[in-house]
Amino acid sequence: MNTRFADKNFRLSDFYNEVWVVCPSCEKRAIAKANRDARLVRLFCVQCGYNKEVSAAFGKTGALVTAAHGYFDASLWLLARFRNNIVWAYNDKHLAYLKAYIGAGLREHKNRTHYTLLEKLPRFYHEARNREALRKVIERLEQKLN
Repeated sequence: MNTRFADKNFRLSDFYNEVWVVCPSCEKRAIAKANRDARLVRLFCVQCGYNKEVSAAFGKTGALVTAAHGYFDASLWLLARFRNNIVWAYNDKHLAYLKAYIGAGLREHKNRTHYTLLEKLPRFYHEARNREALRKVIERLEQKLN
């Protein structure tokens, strides 16, 4: 665990635009994705062809007001139990960020704003005693990426 993690000060909203979900039709992986220009959010499944589109609310910055899957009340694809808690990620990039943080022996935090994704994580993510077990949960979630 000699790896170093430098916090990029991502916010959870940095991962809102593309969210991997359980398809409401076939229960395989589907994607809820936002189109800022069209102000639409679309849920589509490449497995069964399920496709639904709705108007989306965007904030002043042009960011989604809620994560893309929230417009469809869809369940997250990358979700696993960890003791009495839930570990989840919106997509592969979100999962990779969590994996890098959890697996790092040295965690550097600069210019924190009290709004970053890592600052908002539940305590169990930060505890050194949970690193190995969380790493295994992340590995199980990574198997769902393909």
